[in-house]
Amino acid sequence: MRSAVRLLLPLFLFPLLSCGPDSGPALVAKSRRVFGTLPRISAKDTPQLVHLGRELYFSRELSVNRRQSCNSCHPIDARRPSTDGEATSPGADGQRGRRNSPTVLNADLNFAMFWDGRARTLEQQAAGPIMNPVEMAMPSAAAVAARLRTMPDHELFPAAFPNDPDPYTIDHAARAIAAFERTFRTHDRFDDFQWGNVSALSWKERRGLARFMSLGCTSCHNGPAIGGRQFQRIGIVNPYPTSDHGRFEVTKNPSDDFVFKVPSLRNVALTAPYFHDGSVRDLPTAVERMAWHQLGIRIKPADRDDIVAFLKALSSTDRLGS
Repeated sequence: MRSAVRLLLPLFLFPLLSCGPDSGPALVAKSRRVFGTLPRISAKDTPQLVHLGRELYFSRELSVNRRQSCNSCHPIDARRPSTDGEATSPGADGQRGRRNSPTVLNADLNFAMFWDGRARTLEQQAAGPIMNPVEMAMPSAAAVAARLRTMPDHELFPAAFPNDPDPYTIDHAARAIAAFERTFRTHDRFDDFQWGNVSALSWKERRGLARFMSLGCTSCHNGPAIGGRQFQRIGIVNPYPTSDHGRFEVTKNPSDDFVFKVPSLRNVALTAPYFHDGSVRDLPTAVERMAWHQLGIRIKPADRDDIVAFLKALSSTDRLGS
């Protein structure tokens, strides 16, 4: 009889444990307050504009030697997570960029674009690489327009911009690419959890979510994209070794020295290497480094492993294979 009681006791306690402050429905409610839920895809873009944007995203006509496309550095084909796995990406002439190429999945949820936030909209971001001398290296807006007029699908421009007498401009190309990028919405098990399906996350992943919030990670990584909503200095507590001055290069404001846009953590397990310099290739090390540099703590291995488990649950269900 006593042995039967001992066997039944854990089963009796399970409902009580699952209703604790850091698990089950209570954790869902707390998590929704911090992160919210992913919004639906914007409906403001016409199908014609999105279709043109898709063609331009994969087109190599926008690079000086026709070797690069948006998809070269931000690959979304073959279920890839919109990152190329490189610390820094090679441009049209093989030169390496200075910073890691971030994913453009859910990019419309970022409050600014690029690591230094120099672009405020997706349209501004999309235009940037085309004439960047290290990236796609087109020499001028006029040269871009000439390419657009002669590209294989050039008739898509008048269809997307029917009221414009001259649709073949870099600004229109950027508008179309941005429209296509606004369709890059992800879905993962954390989304299901946020909508009340507690079992969508394992016990270990739920512990990781609870520790992610209690340790202070959400002071920077919050909102539906779990980041992308603010600028922050890298090395708040303990200095981060870098010669990149980040946003200071844009604003020349001393308070912006070593400040970068906080990245989204959606699909983070699929988008190594990490940080603006692409210096860390594995997620456990990235968690340890951020805990040390940003929070000033030597994170316990058990907490690190639980947080990594939670972060892996942020992998989009349509991006798990390649």
